[in-house]
Amino acid sequence: MAKAILTISSKNYGAWALRGWLMAKLAGLDFSEKVISPDDPAMRAEMLLLSSSMLVPTLQHNGVTVWDTLAIGEYLNEIKPKAGLLPADIKARAHCRAVSGEMHSGFASMRGALPMNIKAHFPDFKVWSRAQADIDRVLAIWKECLENYGGPYLFGKQPCIADAMYAPVVTRFMTYDVKLDKQAAAYCKLMMALPAMQEWVEAARSEPDEIDELDAEF
Repeated sequence: MAKAILTISSKNYGAWALRGWLMAKLAGLDFSEKVISPDDPAMRAEMLLLSSSMLVPTLQHNGVTVWDTLAIGEYLNEIKPKAGLLPADIKARAHCRAVSGEMHSGFASMRGALPMNIKAHFPDFKVWSRAQADIDRVLAIWKECLENYGGPYLFGKQPCIADAMYAPVVTRFMTYDVKLDKQAAAYCKLMMALPAMQEWVEAARSEPDEIDELDAEF
């Protein structure tokens, strides 16, 4: 059986790529990476926040090609049900899909004001009001999930699709020095300590700087 192929973009800047990649890692899928060039239009679209639905990432597995991050997560849950990418309880599963979908379609102000950039660090970064409203909503989602399902991850004892969807937000909070309460800070620390996240961050830090538009001050 041929190994699955996951097409991704920059590991430093690619928020959607991280989501799909982390889902595949959490599922235990054996896959190889195909990294597209910074000049590829699909990468430019992702990097410059032009779309949340695009052909990056794309998963090819057993003759199936699936793109869009949530679709990849649903497919991985079907082929790797024991990985627990979606909660077993129907109510928790619906809640997981809802908060994942909210991340997929919302938070444009936060994404625009705080683009993913793992290698950078902006102490005391000033967050404008619309982006702060998005941040507050993210923190409210985390609080509700962590308290309802007992943590330490959003839906219990193991990371799932929702954690993968919010993983790039965790990196943004670290990059832009977002002030967090004790509960949210502990969750961010837990996520960053995941072996898969450490692998991604290490690769991101060794990536050459090739996307000039995202190196500008803002």
